[in-house]
Amino acid sequence: MDYSPLLISLKTSIIATFITFLIGVYVAYLVTKLNRFKGLIDGILTLPLVLPPTVVGFFLLISLGKNSIVGKYLALYDKSVVFSVTAAIIASTVVSLPLMYRTTRGAFEQLDRDIIHVAKTLGLSEHKIFLKIMLPNSFPSIMAGTILAFARALGEFGATIMVAGNIPGKTQTMSVAVYTAVQAGNRPLAYQWVFVMAIISFVSMIIMNKFDKNQFSRAGKAVN
Repeated sequence: MDYSPLLISLKTSIIATFITFLIGVYVAYLVTKLNRFKGLIDGILTLPLVLPPTVVGFFLLISLGKNSIVGKYLALYDKSVVFSVTAAIIASTVVSLPLMYRTTRGAFEQLDRDIIHVAKTLGLSEHKIFLKIMLPNSFPSIMAGTILAFARALGEFGATIMVAGNIPGKTQTMSVAVYTAVQAGNRPLAYQWVFVMAIISFVSMIIMNKFDKNQFSRAGKAVN
């Protein structure tokens, strides 16, 4: 059995989750501080969550293809993003970012504003309030969002196959491998990859629920 789809999927989803974590947390923090255009920016950031993955992949293909600004620039150095692992990482990042952003933003907005006001009164800067108050108190929700983003990136299919293709040993993830196996009539191989993905996703959900449970426990202690 060729394990390259598993390795490619793990590599792609782990890198995409790391990028999603950094961008999602910071953007969620910035959006919570906005007074104007908050709804517009929120809609743009959430759009990949509601669009069909193939549509997201099409936009990425147009944005990164050889006729795009990025594509023409990379062509000067004889490089290309499309049909590469980089393209798969970008696709997974784009589709998983809304989950990370929405979860983190919800956690930030549920924080007791009195705590933040007191911190400002004591002279803490916005940077220190973010690092010492907002992040620690939102940690369970942020980690739950991170795990959810990982699971979404791991199972990404539509955008990935549009912009990264289906190149065995290079860009073929487990989701794409399932599709390929079914198309080829190789049901046993498809079942194997489905089983592996189901196990990883199930474990991810258990870990996410653990963080959710910890969050509720902390909330209950705070009330008492």
